[in-house]
Amino acid sequence: MMEKRSSYESISRSLQRISSILVKELRQLSRDRPTFAMIVVIPLIQLLLFGFAINTDVRELPVTVVDDSRTYFSRALVDALNATQVIQIVRQDATPQEAERALQSGEVRAALIIPSDFNQRLNDNRTPAQWLVDGSDTMISSAILKLQTMPYSAIPGIQSLSPKELFEVVLYYNPEQRSVVNIVPGLVGVILTMTMIMFTSAALVRERERGNLELLIATPVHPMELMIGKIVPYIFVGFIQTGIIISLGHLIFDVPFVGSIIQMLLATMLFISASLTLGLIISTCTETQLQAMQMTVFILLPSILLSGFMFPFEGMPVAAQWLSELLPATHYMRLMRGIVLRGAEIQCMASDAVYLGGFTIVGLMVAAKRFKKSLD
Repeated sequence: MMEKRSSYESISRSLQRISSILVKELRQLSRDRPTFAMIVVIPLIQLLLFGFAINTDVRELPVTVVDDSRTYFSRALVDALNATQVIQIVRQDATPQEAERALQSGEVRAALIIPSDFNQRLNDNRTPAQWLVDGSDTMISSAILKLQTMPYSAIPGIQSLSPKELFEVVLYYNPEQRSVVNIVPGLVGVILTMTMIMFTSAALVRERERGNLELLIATPVHPMELMIGKIVPYIFVGFIQTGIIISLGHLIFDVPFVGSIIQMLLATMLFISASLTLGLIISTCTETQLQAMQMTVFILLPSILLSGFMFPFEGMPVAAQWLSELLPATHYMRLMRGIVLRGAEIQCMASDAVYLGGFTIVGLMVAAKRFKKSLD
């Protein structure tokens, strides 16, 4: 009996100690507001992203039309295509060359070319119209190819043609429709987002935890000088990562590189600077490296799901598109794919480059303002 009672008492004391530690951890967790917020916010964000923002059914693709026929039948065809809601006509060009330039710059995803002899081609049962499609994104090209399966029998003069006889589809930049061609340039943005933000988000926190912040306080270093000094070394790290991904993607997966290396490096420098600046802002908002890592994950998830890396930008709801425009990764994806795959020049995508530059400048000012040269 004594042994049993002693055993029960030992178990009881052990449970009491476990209970005390449990209560202590719960109290500590409740005081750690950033961690507690992440426990709630991350599942909520994932639910909203996957439930609303992620959509593989691509709609309202921006296209341009070159109508050299300008007849009733050609206008009826354009109206019928626009009514499908698969495409959205955002411009009209005078020549196929202008349409190709719009396709190269990324302003449109496809171009519908209607030749001047459109009516004659209808009468001769020849393919009367042609699609020029940005084939770098296989989801985009698949959406345009689906237009070949839709019935157009309601349009006078086209009843005799099957949908596949109505259009010729030419895929630019990725005629083989290999998904890896679109993934590799985008992967550069994902890797840089993860590593650059992670490196700098813990930069000032690490100095504080190691006790080095006292040394910085005793020096005449200006906050802006500290911010710039923190991000410059990692720019070279980002260039190394970019070189590894692009070169191995070309050697192993035969991903084409048709643009300018100088322009790619310029776009990459803008993005690296923006990502490092975002990491510095996170570093000034957190107190521990764990909190900094959690905030990094909070930024990384939308950057992967909303930037166009995995799912076409056009497939997202309008609210998700607005949110994605705030992310530096979205603008870099456009620049990288435009330069690497389409051979576009950075000045043709100036809005994305200007956004990254502006984000870096404003971010540095915010980080410098938030940084306090004190231990508090």
